[in-house]
Amino acid sequence: MWKPRSGPAGHVDGGWWPWSRDLTAELPGLAAALTARMGHLTRVAYAVSEWDSAPRRLEIGGHVIRLDGLLDRDGHVLSVTGPEPNHLTLLVIPPEAVDTAGHRALMTASRRGNTERPADILAASGALVVPAALRPRHDTTEDDWEAEGGHVS
Repeated sequence: MWKPRSGPAGHVDGGWWPWSRDLTAELPGLAAALTARMGHLTRVAYAVSEWDSAPRRLEIGGHVIRLDGLLDRDGHVLSVTGPEPNHLTLLVIPPEAVDTAGHRALMTASRRGNTERPADILAASGALVVPAALRPRHDTTEDDWEAEGGHVS
């Protein structure tokens, strides 16, 4: 979903909710949806921290799309470029988001006049998913056991 062409720009032009973090599997559907608005895609910029590894180029519908994985990119957005001057910045809803939260985030991102930051949209909607590497571990390790009064012989 994306905003109408008129109105204030804001941080994002709409939202996208992929099924997975496999960019090469997800892009054909996005490209098909965006073709009517902006023509064939020529470039996609994404945060490498949020996606599985992807090739530098991908052919979709007979057109080669350059994929630019960036280290310093906001992980909550994807920039897509078509023939000049067509460019959109899309909020990426985490694939793991629950249905109601993901839907709220999509509706907010595509609302005319929305100027909220991507992370704020996701947080307010409840769609902000903490990466697995940052989630607290819930397994019981020997160190945890000792900290709770157990002893190793």
